Amino acid sequence: MTPEISIEFFPPQTSEGVDKLRAVRQQLAAAQPAFFSVTYGAGGSTRERTAAVVKEIASEGRVAAPHLSCIGSSRDSIRAILDDYRAAGIRHLVALRGDLPSGMAQSGEFRYANELVEFIRQETGDWFRLAVAAYPEWHPQAPSPAADLQAYVGKVQAGADIAITQYFYNGDAYFRFVDEARAAGADIPVFPGIMPIASFSKLARFSDACGAEIPRWMRRKFESFGDDGDSIREFGLDAVTALCQRLLDGGAPGLHFYSMNQSGLILEICRRLGLS
Repeated sequence: MTPEISIEFFPPQTSEGVDKLRAVRQQLAAAQPAFFSVTYGAGGSTRERTAAVVKEIASEGRVAAPHLSCIGSSRDSIRAILDDYRAAGIRHLVALRGDLPSGMAQSGEFRYANELVEFIRQETGDWFRLAVAAYPEWHPQAPSPAADLQAYVGKVQAGADIAITQYFYNGDAYFRFVDEARAAGADIPVFPGIMPIASFSKLARFSDACGAEIPRWMRRKFESFGDDGDSIREFGLDAVTALCQRLLDGGAPGLHFYSMNQSGLILEICRRLGLS
């Protein structure tokens, strides 16, 4: 079975960024992705820009999967977004809890992603192929690994079709998570999130903030390169490609790439894996 590839973008803030993303999408078409997903800012802060990118992707004849987060939202506002996407023929959706925008004290009418998934199913039936988030190394705000797993199971029971994980570099964490989720009755395809490595310093800051572990052996290797960008890029490609190959060999249904609106590293990893 051919692995399903998907690729994530964020909505650009400038017209130059919009033009650049159009070119990036054209380049990434070589990977034959099943869909392109587009992120959604805290509290819906990028709602219009997310919708614009999603509709443009769909107009190009490609499958688009907008992210939709519920924190800070009302049922009426989510219902309006769902109606808009249905009218545009969008059939994929990534349903997330999301974060409260800075300065906002109330979570709104939804507290957790399972409530959003349940609401989407009540409003739209099986119209959307619903993806939810999974955390092989546990959500940084989860009180315990058991609580985090139960939160995931709740999203699956509410009607999720697939899961997309936070990025990670420890393959054992992914396989352990999948086994524990299945044992708990949550048996849907779990697509590993893959973050190509262009800059170790940026990756380290981002990983510390979101709770994704960079294994010590990788950190030490990256640190040994100093400011040698070419060596960092090549080692990152080797490490991430090896991780992807292990995941696919171990039964992962595909790969979800966090692109950061760039194409080069993803295309090279797919080429090395024989996927483009």
